[in-house]
Amino acid sequence: MAMRQTVFTGTLLVVILVATSLNSVLGQADFGYGCREADLPNEIRRDCHPEPNASEGACRERGCVWCDKTETWPGFPACFFRDAIYEPPGLTCDTGYHPALDRVDCTTGDEPIDEMSCRYRNCTWCPSLPNANIPWCFQSAALDNTGYQVVGQPVNTTNGIVINLSKTFNNGRRFWEGEASSLIFEAEFQSDYRLRVKITDGSPRFEVPLEIQPASGGNANPLYEFQFTPSPFSFRVVRRSTGTVLFNSAAGKLSFADQFLSMTWNLPSENVYGIGENEQRKFKHDFSERMEWPMWAADQPPYHTTALYGTQPHYTVIERDGNVHAVAIVNSNSQEWHIIPGPMIKYITIGGIFDMYFFLGPTPDDSVAQYTEAVGRSQMPPYWGLGFQLCKYGYDNLTEMQAAVDRTEAAGIPHDVQYGDIDIMHMELDFTVSEDRFGGLPAYVQELKAKGIKFVTILDPFISIIEGPDYRPFTLGEQMDVWVKKADGTPVTGRVWPRDQTAPVFFPDYSKPSCQEWWRILIVEFQQLLAFDGLWIDMNEPANFDSGDSNEGCAANRWNYPPFKPGFSTQNLAEKTICPDHVDNVSIHYNTHSLYGWFESKPTLVGVREATGKRGLVLSRSTFLGSGKWTTHWLGDNWSRWSNLHYSIIGVMQFNLWGIPYVGPDICGFIGYSNADLCQRWMELGAFYPFSRNHNGKGNIDQDPAVWGPAVAASSKTALEVRYTLLPYLYTLFYKHATGGSAVFRPLWYNYVSDSMTYPVDEQFMWGSGILISPVLREGATSVVTYFPDNRHFDYYTGNEITTRMGTLTLAAPKEVINVHLAGGNIIPTQEHARNTEAARNNPFGLTVVLNDAGSASGSLFYDDGEGIDTHLNGQYFYVEYSMMSGSLTSTVVMDGYPDMATKTLGTIRLLGFGPVTSVTVNGVTTSFTQKPNGEVNLTGLTLAANSEFTIVFS
Repeated sequence: MAMRQTVFTGTLLVVILVATSLNSVLGQADFGYGCREADLPNEIRRDCHPEPNASEGACRERGCVWCDKTETWPGFPACFFRDAIYEPPGLTCDTGYHPALDRVDCTTGDEPIDEMSCRYRNCTWCPSLPNANIPWCFQSAALDNTGYQVVGQPVNTTNGIVINLSKTFNNGRRFWEGEASSLIFEAEFQSDYRLRVKITDGSPRFEVPLEIQPASGGNANPLYEFQFTPSPFSFRVVRRSTGTVLFNSAAGKLSFADQFLSMTWNLPSENVYGIGENEQRKFKHDFSERMEWPMWAADQPPYHTTALYGTQPHYTVIERDGNVHAVAIVNSNSQEWHIIPGPMIKYITIGGIFDMYFFLGPTPDDSVAQYTEAVGRSQMPPYWGLGFQLCKYGYDNLTEMQAAVDRTEAAGIPHDVQYGDIDIMHMELDFTVSEDRFGGLPAYVQELKAKGIKFVTILDPFISIIEGPDYRPFTLGEQMDVWVKKADGTPVTGRVWPRDQTAPVFFPDYSKPSCQEWWRILIVEFQQLLAFDGLWIDMNEPANFDSGDSNEGCAANRWNYPPFKPGFSTQNLAEKTICPDHVDNVSIHYNTHSLYGWFESKPTLVGVREATGKRGLVLSRSTFLGSGKWTTHWLGDNWSRWSNLHYSIIGVMQFNLWGIPYVGPDICGFIGYSNADLCQRWMELGAFYPFSRNHNGKGNIDQDPAVWGPAVAASSKTALEVRYTLLPYLYTLFYKHATGGSAVFRPLWYNYVSDSMTYPVDEQFMWGSGILISPVLREGATSVVTYFPDNRHFDYYTGNEITTRMGTLTLAAPKEVINVHLAGGNIIPTQEHARNTEAARNNPFGLTVVLNDAGSASGSLFYDDGEGIDTHLNGQYFYVEYSMMSGSLTSTVVMDGYPDMATKTLGTIRLLGFGPVTSVTVNGVTTSFTQKPNGEVNLTGLTLAANSEFTIVFS
């Protein structure tokens, strides 16, 4: 039985659910555990003594299970704890240990549940009582560690509510060292669409220094309702318009200790996307199987559930009625996310606080816009950054780099950016160029620029300490005291690239202002040696080829060997990085490890812009929430395998939901040998990544598109020419992200969220709302099964309309073809392609008008000089909106702040879906046109000033 009480805070309705229960008092129960626990599945067994020399005494002192049967079960820890609530020995369901009225149901009521599902919720499983009204999976107030309860009355604040919570410990026992006896729960109603929930224990704990931008508007008409239950405490977020429960923490207990924080919550549907960075093999999470997704920035090639380079604790949910919301948890400590049938998420982190943001949507575009408003939106990429880019780790000398560039040019393949990896450095030392192998590189970069090709090179965050006084990065770093330190105040020593992995290195502390200034100075000085256009910051997890300090390893303490280590591929937190107890300017590495690349990104962008005087480009391997404000990302050291084509689409869609839209993988794969068939299909797909770069690893055969012969070169050229033709549209999508937060590279459901058939689709994607791409992802395939949502669609190449709607169609896909379709209701700006964007920007524009069922369409064009800093903020750009209805196509100039637009022309109009045309007038003057048998209408040879308004009438 429950009572319902309502409290008003300002204009927001807060609902308190007061549960009545009969509390039982437990006597002096024996909480020791023996080897009877040893048959527990390994997935709920956690190593409680990861450091060496475990003993029974040390194990039991930690309150953990000792069961040394490692010979019987090799690989199982001898000292472990169960990730679940325990029943004390001898007290079973049959003895009446759990009174019925003392049980709080851990399920949502109607869902089927088994013992393992129950254990995953940190709940008690007790099925022996036959009464169907008594829950079998439950929390019990009689047991230790079942959560918290409200103390006193909630306090209304100006913008929310504060609730004090208290925990009762049986016989003084705590399962985790440092379990908080009291908590402060704050719900802050930041706007109608944004809710923040923060849970702390009142002590000074690490909080991520992420600056959350204020929300627009007020909170007078919130989309959500906040509810809570006092005992045991849980809270809910409910969508007011539908009553849908978006988040319900009653699914499992709340735990808050020094090094273990956990919460489990119910979700409103299984349509959940995000949580990373990992190599996820399905875009939509599969709740039919339990999955564990760890997060701890790692120098780790992508392999399914392993933690990768960045930490993106963010997910998006499509609710059962098609509304959408997103949730982000601002926490940088090592953590793991469990996907559990229910559907539920169990979240564990080993430090910091609970700091949760709810973004209520209700559309997909709203949810991304609201999230990026909070954490920051990506910079506009330079226009040349949308062109094709070429790189290899393994150009042994300048001649090999030149050969790749030359054969690309000879094949006529578009090419905008050439890269230099660490090969170009002198002994892999940052800010150097090898005289013997790349002595002519500075002059060659100028030669490339004369052809319209930009140059981007790499920097790693490691500085050799043995080069002597002539190595300025080290001597200046010493003067400015920029290094990550050990507890004794001396710099941490590691081993990475310099001198073929033999030189000791120090690690810059990018959280320190003096280090940021040091980095900026070196970048600006480096430009004088090598005229780069952008920088690529790699290995910034930070990577380390040793584990911990090269001289000392890691001390045996609770930071380096925490009582709980979230699961990932490495054996300890210092594997291939520095020790968690190493110290930076903000905190210890235990707290800031996953922020290392985040801290490096801003000073790198500042340096690049000062060095070049232009917008520049920064590409980072490691990211965190809000990294897009300063940097872009590639998906890391992927594999030259067919499966990785599919996984790459998932990764790019994820990062678009995470507010970092300019993303792509290494085309043709980084690890292992590619081949002609694989690279041909990957180049076709790669032509439609926002960031389009072919890159492979050292020791592998060359894989640039021209190296495979005429067939691959020709199909790569064709696909890239489609891309270059569509670049004005793609560039406009990035403008819309920078100013409004929308995604660029989208899952189909982003545009068709009312169509549940789109929810699992992850082998197709869209650019904005107007272009649908359906690549071949399987070896030997010459057709592709394509899903078409409920809209008109036209073949990009032929103009033929597709008659299938809300269904699949098998399309021919010869080896030289990637299927591209145009969606009704869109006007897509184009520009005639060329070998690079510098040349293409001089060509005439065009418009492709694709009508919907109502015979209408709309679109826009953003254009500027392509490389000026913040042109979209200071008015130095051109922006026009296009509209067609009732046969009349019009343009309305909104901003005419880019003078060169007056020198450009609109030369072509392509109209799809209109029907028979008898005449066309342009600004009242009759104009010639052609019409194909399929109805496509084409106007060519127009010379309209690109910045002029016009009216074109089709009749």
